[in-house]
Amino acid sequence: MDDAKKIFKKQALEYHSSFPAGKLEICPTKSMHTSHDLSLAYSPGVAEPCIEISKDQTLINTYTSRSNLVGVITNGTAVLGLGDIGPYAAKPVMEGKAVLFKKFADINVFDLEIKQTSVEAFCDIVSSLEPTFGGINLEDIKSPECFDIERILQERMNIPVFHDDQHGTAIVVVAAFLNALSVVQKDPQKVKVCAVGIGAAGTSCLNMFKSVGVLKENIIACDEFGVIYKGRDAKITPPHKEQFALQTSLRTLSEAINGCDVFLGLSVGNICTQEMVKTMAPNPILFCLANPIPEINPNDVIAVRPDALCATGRSDFPNQVNNVLCFPFLFRGALDVGALKITHGMKIACAKAIAQLATREVDEFIAGAYGGNEMVFGRDYILPKPFDSRLVMEIAPAVALAAMKDGVATKPIVDIEQYRLSLERIVTRTSWSALGLRTKKSAKLIKVIFSEGEDHRVLRAAQSTIENKISFPILVGRKTVIEQYINRLNLRIQVDKDFQIVDPQDDPRYREYWESYHEIAGRKGVSIPNARKLLLTNQTVIGSLLLKKGEGDALVCGTTGAFKDHLFYIDQILGKENGIKNYCSVSVAFLKDQTIFIADTQVTVQPTVQELVEITELSIDVVRQFKLMPKIALLSHSSFGSSNLPQAVKMSDAVNILQKKYPTIAIDGEMMPDAALHYSIRSELLANNKLMHENANLLIMPDMDSASISFRLLKATSANQDVIASILAGCAYPAHILTNTVSSRSIFNITKYIQSKIESSQEKL
Repeated sequence: MDDAKKIFKKQALEYHSSFPAGKLEICPTKSMHTSHDLSLAYSPGVAEPCIEISKDQTLINTYTSRSNLVGVITNGTAVLGLGDIGPYAAKPVMEGKAVLFKKFADINVFDLEIKQTSVEAFCDIVSSLEPTFGGINLEDIKSPECFDIERILQERMNIPVFHDDQHGTAIVVVAAFLNALSVVQKDPQKVKVCAVGIGAAGTSCLNMFKSVGVLKENIIACDEFGVIYKGRDAKITPPHKEQFALQTSLRTLSEAINGCDVFLGLSVGNICTQEMVKTMAPNPILFCLANPIPEINPNDVIAVRPDALCATGRSDFPNQVNNVLCFPFLFRGALDVGALKITHGMKIACAKAIAQLATREVDEFIAGAYGGNEMVFGRDYILPKPFDSRLVMEIAPAVALAAMKDGVATKPIVDIEQYRLSLERIVTRTSWSALGLRTKKSAKLIKVIFSEGEDHRVLRAAQSTIENKISFPILVGRKTVIEQYINRLNLRIQVDKDFQIVDPQDDPRYREYWESYHEIAGRKGVSIPNARKLLLTNQTVIGSLLLKKGEGDALVCGTTGAFKDHLFYIDQILGKENGIKNYCSVSVAFLKDQTIFIADTQVTVQPTVQELVEITELSIDVVRQFKLMPKIALLSHSSFGSSNLPQAVKMSDAVNILQKKYPTIAIDGEMMPDAALHYSIRSELLANNKLMHENANLLIMPDMDSASISFRLLKATSANQDVIASILAGCAYPAHILTNTVSSRSIFNITKYIQSKIESSQEKL
């Protein structure tokens, strides 16, 4: 064992053995802080749902977690590449499968390792567990028993039963197959396929190949005994292999692969040679999926066939075929429609959704998770990456639609688009629709001016806003540079059709605009030469003028440069709302169980009492835009008068003014942050506080430093680390300033907020 393998083995063992051992724990989903909570969770309160379920069995999905609970079940007879190592040794793998379900699709899992190799006894045990689970994921069960086990359980149970080693592998392979054919421009009905390894996965793969157009007579199947042909000894050709038997004189793998377009390997390492690969058809496709050693190393393939396209099961080569691209999202869609089983149509829909997603551009999150490498559809990128956050939003709806079409959905989804949007909660740990930012389907596209139009994050966000029918972007930047980036990022947006470019170096309005700016700023030290220069170089000035002149509905800037510099020009050109003395920056942190708004994170360094009042008032409007009731805490190092230091006193003074001005809103302070966010702590300090049982969702900080630090700490430790940067309140026009570290997703979401805000304003008018 070389040093690298020794180090990795040590890391893997430490990872699993560090406290607490293993990879799973069970956490309550409801409050368990008081004796009243306990009486509801257990005796006597628990009797009430029990009684209701006894009257109507279907209510189990209303009152328990069953509809989002999957059983990952094995007997340990075919674990990974380790073979029959038994149910005890299989448990780390099943725990791993469980955390993947939770991570990628927010599905809860109980892993069950069953000490039973008898097919009938195993099926008796699993089928008896139907009241516990919403679905069953069978794992690491050897062939041919796995075929009988899945068939028997599907017949006995009215929930989805899915053997991932068979169908999960096949779904991802078919997705890769469809995209590989597209890249090399071959027709599935004309390609010849040589397959080696006709076990659970190989059988399912070949059957799905036939479903997408491959002709049975064009499939040559091989196993450890050679080609599977008509008349071969039945002792080595069980029924699941016999279905692929051909009338042929071919007998060996080297004979079978000759002239084939596709090699499908699900067998053992190093079974295929360079000499075999040389005999394949032009632009061959090779799926070398044996793990950890492929049937042939892709580097050896390319050395003799540079025209080849290769995929493996390994992450250190391009085009990894990984079941995690399938099973979490397939089950998400199946569970959400209450599917009775997983049909062939649902599997095909899943495969096509995976394939289609790979043809789309990736964002910086995905690229960052894989070393910043650019990923553009082609020979080295035919499958999306597991960390592609769009997988759940694309695959689950496709599977749900297929389940409804196939008649196995007991809870059909009426609005599939609304369902797709609701899945954002898994990606961002919240949902814009849940926060009230879902707009009407008939909403008019807003024209959003993006000052930094050459920024790749802006371009990706612009495409998302176009696809989601939110905005018609106006990008400020050089046309040639923007078009180069669009091609490089594999974006599909088209200038003039989908968006507009304002090129400072080539715009007929240049004179009109610098003259307008000079008229605004001429008495503020801006000379004519400076005005001309700024209208060529300062994108925030250009964007602000476009907005002021009615060329767009809103402005988004700030991906480069300092916040204060952008605010200077916005204030100079656009100005404040009537009656507003200063701006306010409200940042939003989406935590696991709640949404927290923090102000002021960017504008006022040391706010006075009156400035704190205005900051709170502006922030209230932001919170209400999310269809949330503001519950406000003004924070300090002390609580309810326990300190006479100036910082605490000013917060207390601001609270007194706000409580008199807004008697119907829950506002209190000064208080420490733990008291603001926990009723039990707060009630011990002051029983009759204005927040009562409600915890604060709007935190007003004593100064900009504490606001900014607090927000970034919450953001860094939350499940979702990037949703929205900040919202600028108090401007006379819809203008928002981002931060340098903003992502394309945040830019998309601030645009969504702008759309919702504009619609609300129009409704009031």
